[in-house]
Amino acid sequence: MNILLASSEVVPFAKTGGLADVSGALPIEIAKLGHRPIVFMPAYRAALQSGQPIEPYGDEFSIPIGSKIVAGSYLKSRLPNSDVDVVLVSQPEYFDRAGLYQENGEDYPDNCERFVFFCRAVMEGIRTLGLHVDLIHCNDWQTGLIPAYLALEYRHAPRYAKIASMLTIHNLAYQGNFWHWDMLLTGLDWRYFNWRQMEFFGRLNLLKTGIVFANSLTTVSPRYAQEIQTSELGCGLEGVLSHRTESLHGIINGIDETVWNPSIDPHLAANYDVNNWRDGKTTCKRALQEEMGLPTEAAPLIGLIGRLAEQKGWTLIIDLMKNLVPRTDVQWVVLGTGEPSYQQALEELAAAYPTKVAVRMAFSDAIAHRIEAGSDMFLMPSRYEPCGLNQLYSLKYGTVPIVHETGGLADTIVDFTGDAARDGASNGFQFREYRSEALLETVRRALEVFTHHPDQWGRLVECGMRQDWSWSRSARQYVSLYEQLAAS
Repeated sequence: MNILLASSEVVPFAKTGGLADVSGALPIEIAKLGHRPIVFMPAYRAALQSGQPIEPYGDEFSIPIGSKIVAGSYLKSRLPNSDVDVVLVSQPEYFDRAGLYQENGEDYPDNCERFVFFCRAVMEGIRTLGLHVDLIHCNDWQTGLIPAYLALEYRHAPRYAKIASMLTIHNLAYQGNFWHWDMLLTGLDWRYFNWRQMEFFGRLNLLKTGIVFANSLTTVSPRYAQEIQTSELGCGLEGVLSHRTESLHGIINGIDETVWNPSIDPHLAANYDVNNWRDGKTTCKRALQEEMGLPTEAAPLIGLIGRLAEQKGWTLIIDLMKNLVPRTDVQWVVLGTGEPSYQQALEELAAAYPTKVAVRMAFSDAIAHRIEAGSDMFLMPSRYEPCGLNQLYSLKYGTVPIVHETGGLADTIVDFTGDAARDGASNGFQFREYRSEALLETVRRALEVFTHHPDQWGRLVECGMRQDWSWSRSARQYVSLYEQLAAS
């Protein structure tokens, strides 16, 4: 099959979050399965300065945006270590900027116009560049207009008649909501600006547009696919998603095992795998303690990495640490930046208990790898989590996850309890109710097993390390859906 994957960010060209990792890894795995993917993304300043080889591709083109005609061009590159082509849509006034979507914490006021242009450029690129496409795989609101254009404007045009569309929702909270007059920029008839299709409480909603018009929908975990059909996590779109429930599928993201693999990771003090993890993790733990200024002792070490935001569970985490830090010998290592109130609370704990709490208010990819390898447990009590990657990294590195039972965390972590614990099928610890007391009780359960039941702890570690969370697994599931769509 010929798959066109449209995304607003792609590793290694430009990245703000997990979408870029998906868009950079999935096409390579699809190609390994014998299919022919091609990736489209904007030619941001960051992409042009990424160090990847980029060359002109095809002729210039012009696109109607509202009442004006905007010119652009295509550039071409490849995903590293692959034969997967990347087409970059170039329009300097839209994309030659310091940020991808915002600057100094403020969204660009013309974001709707920028991504209307991108979506139209993707559609025109099929004809202009002479591409053969069986399916367009769209990602998030920035590409939400593509299924609408395909259904409403291009359906009967040569090259387009048999193309199917799929939209993946990576995080429903980001929807591309714009004022109603931006409907003029799309070039679509006003009759589609209604509550069933493109309108959302009087505004133009690009994610809703994609949900309505795409032939198939996916999101990044089976549990999240269920959750976004509820009022609690549906972000106002639960009705339209429930209406399309038969077309909505959940596929867990994968991890890049050429990057996240303790047996070859160049950032670690010692490499290890499931056969020698005890020695390897002991060495990595000692090195992490030394790096972070903690005593090199056998105390349990809990790692935390990520954005300091309420969605990631930091209100519960601060309550937990204030309870446990003064009363136990547990060590804590935190890496991340975010809301000032959480940063202040962590810095105060680190100042008061320097032998137990180490924080780094920054982000370092190398340190993130060392925290995954050197920690005994990884704490991830997100209020909601569409998929999550750190729990998957933790499993690979033999670091037992402690998570809230939500989204992708619920789909990937099997709680150490009941039959799963007895049968060796557990790979971590979960708590159901989003309360400080529930998290505290779950962490205490984990500490009890770690401290007093080393054999059971070893089974937990080895169960996680042996599991397959690679992109090849995820790609096979996507290809199965692609083939079903093409057949229909």
